[in-house]
Amino acid sequence: MDAFSELMNGFATAAHPTNLLYAFIGVLLGTAIGVLPGIGPAMTIALLLPLTYSLEPTQAFIMFAGIYYGGMYGGSTTSILLNTPGESASVVTAIEGNKMARRGRAAAALATAAIGSFVAGTIGTLGLALLAPVVVNLAIKMGAPDYFAVMVLAFVAVTTVLGSSKVRGMASLAIGLLIGLIGIDPTSGQQRLTLGLPELADGIDVVVVAVGLFAVGEALWIAAHLRRTPAEIIPVGAARMSRDDWRRSWKPWLRGTAIGFPFGAIPAGGAEIPTFLSYVTEKKLSKHPEEFGKGAIEGVAGPEATNNASAAGGLVPLLTLGIPTTATAAVMLGAFQGYGIQPGPRLLDTQPELVWGLVASLFIGNAILLALNLPLAPMWAKLLRIPRPYLYAGILFFASIGAYAANLSTFDLWLLLVLGALGFLMRRYGLPVVPAIIGIILGPTAEEQMRRALQISDGAISGLYNTWFSKAVYFVILLVLVVPPMVGRIRKRRTSQQDAVPQHSDRTGD
Repeated sequence: MDAFSELMNGFATAAHPTNLLYAFIGVLLGTAIGVLPGIGPAMTIALLLPLTYSLEPTQAFIMFAGIYYGGMYGGSTTSILLNTPGESASVVTAIEGNKMARRGRAAAALATAAIGSFVAGTIGTLGLALLAPVVVNLAIKMGAPDYFAVMVLAFVAVTTVLGSSKVRGMASLAIGLLIGLIGIDPTSGQQRLTLGLPELADGIDVVVVAVGLFAVGEALWIAAHLRRTPAEIIPVGAARMSRDDWRRSWKPWLRGTAIGFPFGAIPAGGAEIPTFLSYVTEKKLSKHPEEFGKGAIEGVAGPEATNNASAAGGLVPLLTLGIPTTATAAVMLGAFQGYGIQPGPRLLDTQPELVWGLVASLFIGNAILLALNLPLAPMWAKLLRIPRPYLYAGILFFASIGAYAANLSTFDLWLLLVLGALGFLMRRYGLPVVPAIIGIILGPTAEEQMRRALQISDGAISGLYNTWFSKAVYFVILLVLVVPPMVGRIRKRRTSQQDAVPQHSDRTGD
C-alpha cells in the first residue's frame, strides 16, 4: 500500500497544470522530432538538456518522460512509413511495418503501434511502480554468464530468422561485430581497428551507425534505382484497425509487454534483444506465418509493445540502482547529475516527489500520446505521397544533422558517408542490415560479459555456462538451431508422401 499511496501523491504532482503542460510539450516534441530519420529520444533529450536547467527538476523530468515515450512512437512511425528507424529499438518494427505501408495499410500499422504502445506503456509503468523492488532483486542475481548467454541467443536468433540465407545473416552479423570492436580494448587499453585515427579511439557512435546503414543506405539504394523504376504512389488505408486487426493484435500486445518489461529491467539490457525475441515469438505463434516478410500486423504489434514495455522497465535500474540500460537512460542519468541528484537506492527516500511524479507522468504522457497520435495517423501516412527525390533528399539532410549533433564532429559526417555506402553494398548483395546493427550494439557488451565470466572462472570455459540460467538459455539456443531444420524436413517428407498418395490411388483405380 505504500507504493500505491506514493503513486497517488505522484499523480497529485503530475496533475498540476504546469506539469501537465510540460508533459504535453514533451510528448509533442518527442513524437515530432522522433519522426525525423536519425533523431531518436536520446538525441532529442540531449539537444534539449541545456534548455531545461532553468526549470525545476520535477518539471524537467516530466517533460523528458514525455519525450522518451513520444520519441519511441516517432521512431516507429519513421520505421513504418520510410523504412528508416529513428533508433535501434525500432529496427524490428521496420521489417513488417514498412511492408504493411507498401501494401496500403500504413494507417493500420500506425494504429496498432500507437495502441500497443499505450497498452504496454501503461502495464509497464504499473510494473515500474509496484514491482520494481522484486524485479531489481532478480536482475541483481544474474551474473556475467547469464548476460552473455542471452546475447548469444540474440546473435543466433537474428541470423537464423532474418533474411533468406543463414550464411548472409552470419556475414552481416560478423560485419556488425567487427565495427562494434573498433576503439580501445577495455582490458589492455590498446587501440584496435582504429587505423591510426584518434577519432575512432572511443568507437563509433551507435546513432551514426544506425543512421548510416539504414537512412543513408536506403536513400542511396533508392537513388540508384530511381531512374529504372517510376515513382509509385503507395495507397494508404483507413486510419482505423479492423475487427480482424484487433483480433490479431491484442495477444501480441500482451506477449510483447511480458517480454519487454523484464528485459528492460535487467541492468545490461535495452530494447534491442526483447523486440527481436518478440518478433521471433509472433512468427512462431502466428496463424498466418506466410504473411511474415510481407506485412504481418503481429510483427508490428508485438515488437512495438515490447519496445515501450522495455522503456518502462529500463527506468527500474536507472532510478533504483543508477544504472542506465539504454542511450536515452544514459542521457537522463546525465540530466540527474546535472541537477546534483544521484539515482540509486536512496533516491526514493531523498526525492520522493520527483520519482513518483515522474512515474505518474508516464501514465499521463502515455494517454496523451494515444489521444494525440491516433487522429494524426493519416497525416503521418501522407508522408508516403511525397515524391521520392524530395523525400530521400530530406532524409539525407536530417540524417546528416542527426549524425553531426550526436558529437558535434565533422568526422562523424565522413563516417556517415562510409557507413551509408556499406549499407548500399549490403542491400546490393542481399545482406540483411538488422544483424549488423544487433552486432554493433551488443558486440562490445557481449565481449565485456564474456571476459568478466572468464576472469571469474580463472580462464575456464565452463565459466560461460556454470549457472542454471545460462544452461537454460543455451538449451534454447540449441532448440533454435535444431528444431526449425527438423520441422522443415518433416514437412517436406509429409508433402512428398501426400503427393505420392493420389498417384498410387489413381493407378489402383485404373
